[in-house]
Amino acid sequence: MKYGQLILEKKEFVYLKRILNLSGYSKDIETKKSLQKLTQELHDAEIVDHERMPEDVVRFNSHVTVAQDEWQKTIQVVVPQHKNFKENKISILTPMGSALIGYALGDSIIWEFPNGTKELRIVNVEQEHNYSGLDIVI
Repeated sequence: MKYGQLILEKKEFVYLKRILNLSGYSKDIETKKSLQKLTQELHDAEIVDHERMPEDVVRFNSHVTVAQDEWQKTIQVVVPQHKNFKENKISILTPMGSALIGYALGDSIIWEFPNGTKELRIVNVEQEHNYSGLDIVI
């Protein structure tokens, strides 16, 4: 892990904790496991102000390219209400979204997905240029 722990922006951390508490976790067992693992990882996360967020850390609205063996895909990690599979926008509450949040460019992540345990590499992270923190009311 590039920074030794997850790094989250303060407002995003508060929002994420709130939606994890409200979601009651999913009825889907694999999604539930992912959200429980994310909740555990949040205990040791470094929480920083927006101005101190590294540019290469996956956060809300980040465009992330992940790779596994011969497979590579670019997705955007978004809040649940903005998910759109056709536009490759995945919710933070999905196994992929919860696996990526807080990790950085170059990190490898071993995560339990519905089709088994996979190792993903983060090969690119791009931030929204007009994004200056969580654009929702907390």
